[in-house]
Amino acid sequence: MPTYNFSAGPAVMPKPVIDQIQAELPSFQDSGMSIMEISHRSQLFEQVINDAEQDLRDLMQIPDNYRVLFFQGGGTLQFTAAPLNLATAHHHIGLLDSGHWASRAADEARRVATQVDILATGADNHFTALPQLQGPVDQNLDYVHLTTNNTIEGTMYTKLPDTGHVPLVADMSSNFLGQPYNVTDFGMIFAGAQKNLGPAGLTIVIVRDDLIGHAKDLPSMLDYQLFAEKQSMFNTPPVFAIYAAGLVLKWLKAQGGLAAMAQRNQEKAARLYDFLDQSQLFNNPVKHSDRSTMNVPFMTGDPALDAQFIAGATDQGLLNLKGHRLVGGMRASLYNAMPLAGVDALVDYLATFEATHAKGVLN
Repeated sequence: MPTYNFSAGPAVMPKPVIDQIQAELPSFQDSGMSIMEISHRSQLFEQVINDAEQDLRDLMQIPDNYRVLFFQGGGTLQFTAAPLNLATAHHHIGLLDSGHWASRAADEARRVATQVDILATGADNHFTALPQLQGPVDQNLDYVHLTTNNTIEGTMYTKLPDTGHVPLVADMSSNFLGQPYNVTDFGMIFAGAQKNLGPAGLTIVIVRDDLIGHAKDLPSMLDYQLFAEKQSMFNTPPVFAIYAAGLVLKWLKAQGGLAAMAQRNQEKAARLYDFLDQSQLFNNPVKHSDRSTMNVPFMTGDPALDAQFIAGATDQGLLNLKGHRLVGGMRASLYNAMPLAGVDALVDYLATFEATHAKGVLN
């Protein structure tokens, strides 16, 4: 019986990439050393990291005036690093509060003495719809923070807010490389790798040249300018995670790039949403126009029945469907590496479960 991993992260990776890692693990490039053993200063790894950066630039069409930096610490570390590096003129940022991770970003910015203006919030509708700007943005803000995809709540921005000349800083952790955006619409993009790019342990930062180098006396591991000058080699980078991400980037190129991948993701999500919209048992609470193609929360409204569904799904090889503790219910994450067959298997099980249980619930 096939198994399908619907985890929100660390998430499913492409099978060809897993197979290649397995084959190369004992001796990378016939060196006699595993990728986990080679020096980050070696020519072998220099080729790995350079190829990864170039493939990322090709896929996202990243202009030359943007730096690509390889960090550790997850996307959460960038909640601190971004204001330290970019909020240097006024120590004052704006933020669209679209859910848990946006709120966490606001909290971390305040910890480093940055004033945070909540420009709009989805709290009133329990984050089932995206907050939108209702007027012009104060042009004295250092930047505006946006979470492009909300992993827990299941919402995603496809149309970006107009912030005027204020740079837009995007946490793209959960739809990075799954939904194409124009890099030049942002001052900075950051993303943890463990959704669409590879294993946990790597974070990508893409930042415009003119925005860095203004902060003074930063901790070295949080200094974008220092990492840019050292080509992300200030200390030992996450060698294995960068290697694995590089393989995923080559796989993405072979799949036709981001536009082709986004089309597939839309098809997968549509299959699941179409079932949920006609279901008499399961419900997706998110506003239709704001729905994510990456993370789909759903529930029956009965926690005991939800638990029964999750247990039965696990028995069918449909893994990690339990919803986040803040929302409950179920959540299916449909990242790039999730095949359409996995979504079809989930929809088939949803239909079977509903046929068995809906009558009793509705009565």
